[in-house]
Amino acid sequence: MMSEPMNFHAAAPKIPPRILCIGMPVRDLTFRVPGLPARGSKEHATHFDEICGGNALNGAIGIARLGGRASICGPMGDAKETASRYIFEKMAHEGIDTKHIVHMPGLVTAISNIMIDPSGERTIVTFRDPQLWKVHLPDTDELLRDCHAILTESRCAPFCTELCVEARRRGIPVIVDVDRAMSLREGLLTASSHLVFSSEPLQETAGVADDGEALKKIAKLTPSFLAGTRGAQGTIWLDENQNLQQTPAFPVHTVDTLGAGDVFHGAFTLAITENQDIPEALRFASAAAALKCTRFGGAFAAPQRAEVAELLSQGQPASPARTPQ
Repeated sequence: MMSEPMNFHAAAPKIPPRILCIGMPVRDLTFRVPGLPARGSKEHATHFDEICGGNALNGAIGIARLGGRASICGPMGDAKETASRYIFEKMAHEGIDTKHIVHMPGLVTAISNIMIDPSGERTIVTFRDPQLWKVHLPDTDELLRDCHAILTESRCAPFCTELCVEARRRGIPVIVDVDRAMSLREGLLTASSHLVFSSEPLQETAGVADDGEALKKIAKLTPSFLAGTRGAQGTIWLDENQNLQQTPAFPVHTVDTLGAGDVFHGAFTLAITENQDIPEALRFASAAAALKCTRFGGAFAAPQRAEVAELLSQGQPASPARTPQ
């Protein structure tokens, strides 16, 4: 997947790529708290906001803000739900194509209770109706028409793996956001072009307590590009020679990490469709995620393209090109 570099400081292409984001939109109830309440206690929030989120929707917001065309596909609750109407209004405002959303009569749209502490770290409790996983996606040809890439989350494997297999057969990149442990027999391991793990599920998936060794173990099972995101520690990844490389994070004052990983994945996917090479794509994604962390609002605090270009123009923190072997 390594391609010729492009100028990532440039504006988005005149005809933006269309990226299909597959996942479950979520109604997010966010509370800023002085500290997480102890079991059986109460805590007064200093701020409340209702937004919408979920990995795919957050990634779509990031893509749209950065100049891409984002479509979202996945299950939501009954079309008559107040939450559904609210989420659709938000997506329309961001310019996200929602025609592939599947409403499931009688069900409740996924909902999260999110507490954000003074460090910007978030603690999340989410309810997803088990029946939502039984969704049947729209026609494959319709979904893949004018599709330049798919961005999905690993938990959606039960209803999106066949689509991803067909996308790869057609030469369409499939980027998977892995934020929970996967089975080593999971179909998405090979029905993807890029697997980007969070650190904890990376180690849990491989059964290895080291990010680098975990990537090397998983690399024996898939031809996909492999990376692991580690927050302020940056991103570790394997190059085409299976050597470990590292992309440092941009140091910023963090106030809210909610949605930062999803914005990273959205930006990375967009960069891949623009033929940025892997080091550039990871820097682009890291810059977008870093800027999001400086603002409250989940993915609705995602940056515009010009802001990312400005941060990239300031240079990257010094870091060894390769992590210890």
